[in-house]
Amino acid sequence: MRRSIEDLLKKQPIIFDGAMGTELYNRNHFINVCFEELCVSKPAVVRTIHEENKNAGADVITTNSFGANRYKLAEYLLADRVRSIAKSAAELARSVAGEESFVAGSVGPLGKIVGKEIDERDAREAFLEPILGLQEGGVDFIIFETFSRSKELKAAALAASEVGIPYIGSLAFGERNISRAGEGIEEFFAPILELPHPPFMISFNCSVGPKQMLEYLEDFLPHAPLPVLIMPNAGYPQLVHDRMIYMTTPEYFATYAKRFAELGAAAVGGCCGTTPAHIAETARSVKAFFRHRIDIPSSPATVTLRTPPPRESRSALGAKLEAGAWVTSVELTPPLGYDLSGILAKARSCKEAGVDAINIPDGPRASSRVNPMVTALRIQQDAGIETVLHVTCRDKNIIGLQSDLLGCAAAGIKNLLLITGDPPKLGDYPQATAVFDLDSIGLTRIASRLNQGVDIGGKEVNPPTAFLIGVGADPTHLDQERELDRLAKKVEAGADFCITQPVYDVEALLAFLERIRPLRLKVIAGVWPLASLQNARFLNNEVPGVRIPESLMKRMEKAGSKEEARATGIAIAREIIQAIRPYVAGVQVSAPFGNVDTALKVLSIGS
Repeated sequence: MRRSIEDLLKKQPIIFDGAMGTELYNRNHFINVCFEELCVSKPAVVRTIHEENKNAGADVITTNSFGANRYKLAEYLLADRVRSIAKSAAELARSVAGEESFVAGSVGPLGKIVGKEIDERDAREAFLEPILGLQEGGVDFIIFETFSRSKELKAAALAASEVGIPYIGSLAFGERNISRAGEGIEEFFAPILELPHPPFMISFNCSVGPKQMLEYLEDFLPHAPLPVLIMPNAGYPQLVHDRMIYMTTPEYFATYAKRFAELGAAAVGGCCGTTPAHIAETARSVKAFFRHRIDIPSSPATVTLRTPPPRESRSALGAKLEAGAWVTSVELTPPLGYDLSGILAKARSCKEAGVDAINIPDGPRASSRVNPMVTALRIQQDAGIETVLHVTCRDKNIIGLQSDLLGCAAAGIKNLLLITGDPPKLGDYPQATAVFDLDSIGLTRIASRLNQGVDIGGKEVNPPTAFLIGVGADPTHLDQERELDRLAKKVEAGADFCITQPVYDVEALLAFLERIRPLRLKVIAGVWPLASLQNARFLNNEVPGVRIPESLMKRMEKAGSKEEARATGIAIAREIIQAIRPYVAGVQVSAPFGNVDTALKVLSIGS
């Protein structure tokens, strides 16, 4: 028996497929051809696209029937074949989806203004034709895509209600966060939400790319009246050799898809310009982060918890934090190969400059590098400086993670930064799988319990570990309430300090610090010196959560040469540190592109 989509929505975000028209166009079927009729005349082409989307990880396959209505098919002298073409489209999608996936019957606008060019009764009849064909062909539900007028969407919804089939209503934005017809979100959806047979989901698709879609919906998503499906375009197209090409990469698109899901979207997919590659990366990123995670109880039932050692006794970094002394650290990324001589030399330079610790990331952006624990151990042994080792939940189950934590204790690695981690992305290892048995909150709880002499199975650990436990925080996260709630849970789980994402907006950081004051948490601010205008644009436009004020962008733009840009980036970073120093416990400076000299020049103030 096929699962209901409502049941699936309760378990995880749903992945819809990508654009059909884009793929047909890319396969040399141009706009003078009726795309919907290809379901009859060239079914193998359509079936192949469906198969590629399903293999990419799509849970829902959408029929190639967007324009299958009497008005649009009349342009191809096919107005009398609406129902049969829609049925063929549904049968094709169903044959690929099987019983394990879902089929959405695509119904687009009629191309006529309801209430002006045609009346509501004619509109309902025109919508009923493809709906009946799609239903006969075996779709699970209807999706009314790319609508911009609420009156037309209501006519479509009434047609779906007439046959009792579930449906989704989808809004296409115009300029700003309103429809092309000038209706706001609530105004657009209100007529169908009030119907006796309302939609089971509302959607937003087409018109804009993922970044702009996120800007439009970041305030709406947490308070949406129904589950939400989001299907942005792959950015804006550019004309290349007489073809319109969408330049957004699958990795970039998937980064935003994950953000949509974090903000509460129940389903994500793609519209114009998206390909099976976009869907594959989206499926990997979203499903990795939102799969079921193991709950780590806050306290065991069988062993008495010991009192952890005082923070000042756990490490030199802990002693400085507890004493209220200013702390500094530099982030150095482990090399791609196994030669550690370069990173060891950089660590020695940091030691000589008076830096307190070296931060060691664990496979940043899901890259494969030399083991960070080995790197941290060698730095402590050879350079004589403490490390802050990042530990992520991505690559190991809870047994492996606990084993690594015990290994850190045995190796004398005392400072940890526990983070959820990035999912595998397109790149050198696109088929790598993610584990994510738990997130950073659960990992913090494990480390805290080890400090209390108990492992994840409730067994005694003697002697207990003595980790100084750090966690991440994002002062400019789009969903501030969720970020604040998660940080509070990390503190409750045992966090001793936090390190923030890169800070460029001082006012945003200060507002965040004010809100977390009741947590009494030591905060180390992340500082990432800008290397160039291109670097600044990339961070500002393509990395969610990083927001660089326009004033700083203009300063980077004025920098002429590479040397001037580097000097400007250093100056900006120094100014940020001066502004925030009274309010934070210290800073972690990233060495841009491994340039430790830049990081040390940033830290030269007050050191």
